[in-house]
Amino acid sequence: MTLARRAFLRGAAGAGAGAGLAGLTGSAAAGQNGQNASFHGPRQAAVLAEPARHSVVAAFDVIAEDRAELTALLRELTDRARFLTAGGAPAALGITGPPADSGVLGPQVPGGALSVLVGAGASLFDDRFGLAARKPPKLKTMPTFPDDALDPQWCHGDLSLVLNAAEPDTVLHALRDLTRATRGGMQLRWKIDGFSSPPRPSGTPRNLLGFKDGTANPQQSELDRLVWTEDGGSYQVIRLIRMLVEFWDRVSLSEQENMIGRRRDTGAPLDGAAEQDAPRYGEDPIGTVVPLTSHIRLANPRTARTDGERILRRSVNYDRGVDANGNLDMGLVFTCYQRDLERQFEAVQGRLAGEPLTDYVSPFGGGYFHLFPGVTDPADHYGRALLS
Repeated sequence: MTLARRAFLRGAAGAGAGAGLAGLTGSAAAGQNGQNASFHGPRQAAVLAEPARHSVVAAFDVIAEDRAELTALLRELTDRARFLTAGGAPAALGITGPPADSGVLGPQVPGGALSVLVGAGASLFDDRFGLAARKPPKLKTMPTFPDDALDPQWCHGDLSLVLNAAEPDTVLHALRDLTRATRGGMQLRWKIDGFSSPPRPSGTPRNLLGFKDGTANPQQSELDRLVWTEDGGSYQVIRLIRMLVEFWDRVSLSEQENMIGRRRDTGAPLDGAAEQDAPRYGEDPIGTVVPLTSHIRLANPRTARTDGERILRRSVNYDRGVDANGNLDMGLVFTCYQRDLERQFEAVQGRLAGEPLTDYVSPFGGGYFHLFPGVTDPADHYGRALLS
């Protein structure tokens, strides 16, 4: 047995008695005093927040050996997420052991600076933990779509993790904290750093093609119908999409706008004047103004039949530097939430197959996950109903 695994098992025993692996007191205090209302609730409410300036999107393989260890893992993951979102002072562990915190954020973890989302992939419901019969009914492994170039090293996972914060050190501190506390129970499969640009000059932030991304999201009143599942969770799609920006930058602006279906400067549809104007497809049946092959028209035709196929998008940009051929490696971490993967995301993806934009983007990774229901109170943890 490895040292990391022995440490995890010792911590798991403590977690079962109400103590976390890292011995930090802020977590329990925050929960008992009701100081972390934004973390507790029937749903993981961070889904509804616009992406913060900095993100980490990651997937993990669970290496816990049985259901008891998986339960301990999810309890510990919950305790650490609760503390990191509430903030507080890490407990002193004495002079002989390693410090309880990396110190990246100083002696006090700021409260309210971080949001955390945790989901489960289809692979968690294999025969390791006896959970096959409890798999969320619409959850499956993300398939390869016609325009994909998927790299297995960047795909799937037992658990997903999305961290968002205004500062990059906040998300990196949280990732280090969570991976240390759960070492021996899960290990990182892939992770990518993301960022969201401020609105320029106003409205929705832009992606690295220069266009506003996320304009036509569902309204608050539509979320129960389109986003949340009956148990308080949601189906999460993560798609890592490289944008061939050097190729894109050699395309004329009018051609770019016809491929997207919006003006680059204002974000308005090609038949409108402002970003939030609804395109008038009924007045343009043959696509004279907004081409029938434009991205926005294929993704959301705005018909009664396709109304229930809409998704809640929460995408961020990424930059991984330069590839082996000297080309810029940057693009989009596309993330969306819905009630039904096939009826919503896959229906949209089917309409987008072969669109003109596919010459300039290349999906290479990601996965399907189901967000756990929310953590309702200090005694609750991610996946409690699933494991009970």
